[in-house]
Amino acid sequence: MPDTTPIEPDHVERRSPALLALLVVVGLEFAALVVVTIVLVVELVVAPATSIASGIALTVLAAIAALWLGSLFIGLRNRRPWVRSGIIVWQVLQGALAIGAFQGVFRVPAVGWFLLIPALLGITLVLSRPVTDALARPVE
Repeated sequence: MPDTTPIEPDHVERRSPALLALLVVVGLEFAALVVVTIVLVVELVVAPATSIASGIALTVLAAIAALWLGSLFIGLRNRRPWVRSGIIVWQVLQGALAIGAFQGVFRVPAVGWFLLIPALLGITLVLSRPVTDALARPVE
């Protein structure tokens, strides 16, 4: 009778707490961006913008950004080394939006903090030693 027990690797590598925290941060940012995209689509249908072209462009850009962030999340979950640069770019862009939310005529500090705190946390985590080691290319 053949042996049908599943073969498991001898060495199962655990994810570090820093990598798990970065997964949570990027996952929550991805979920928030998906919600924003859905709200923009609904708003475009229910209450059309003054400029339909601008409303459509904003919705398409939000959808593209959500797809990009989703691919970064999946790549991070699969420990792909290329995600580090994309995550840093996303966090810098999010930080720039946060700074814009703190100033100007239409400033909303609560939104600024809501954007800035995860951005700073994400940059800190992606540059930390445990995440860098987890995403390093294996030596051949």
